[in-house]
Amino acid sequence: MPRIGDKAPDFNAVTTTGKLQFSEYAKDSWVVMFSHPADFTPVCTTEMSAFAVEKDWFTERNTKLLGLSIDSIHSHLAWVNNVREKTGVYLDFPIIADIDMSVSKLYGMLHPGESATAAVRAVFFIDPKGVTRLLMYYPMNVGRNMDEIKRALVALQTSDEHKCPLPIDWRPGDKAIVPPPKTLKQLEERNANTEYEKVDFYLAKKAI
Repeated sequence: MPRIGDKAPDFNAVTTTGKLQFSEYAKDSWVVMFSHPADFTPVCTTEMSAFAVEKDWFTERNTKLLGLSIDSIHSHLAWVNNVREKTGVYLDFPIIADIDMSVSKLYGMLHPGESATAAVRAVFFIDPKGVTRLLMYYPMNVGRNMDEIKRALVALQTSDEHKCPLPIDWRPGDKAIVPPPKTLKQLEERNANTEYEKVDFYLAKKAI
């Protein structure tokens, strides 16, 4: 099971868009990989549809989507077709048919206390260097929050770009945290800076 900061494990898989080598699929882009317990289930249908609706938003941010459940490729294809027929939403991103549970086990998506044969609602944020940057886990009976998934991705990308941490509930346009001073010189420079929003010497914010 990868942890934050670990290299995302590579794998081969059969998906709804064909065979996939993860390292090739993820090359030079962010990947949001997410699992769902089963095809033809209500909560999963709402979640997968939400990802499909937001696919262009993710693409604009150099991010690819990758779904997974422990179902056959035939079940996946039938479900994708059913969802499009009933709702008009096309799940056209790759969905892994993890029938042997190999990817689910590799990524720690199986939580025996919840189920030994169905993946929980896991979300993995993987950066263009192939590093796992953020993990989310939801139980089978509670759907994920798409707004938080999008907010977290933008926050990760913004923090990388500006080399600064971000405060609670950060949104685009909000101020960022100024890294704490590590020397007396940096402390004096911070105290003299009139552009920072300062609470104390260790907590200051700046516009980015």
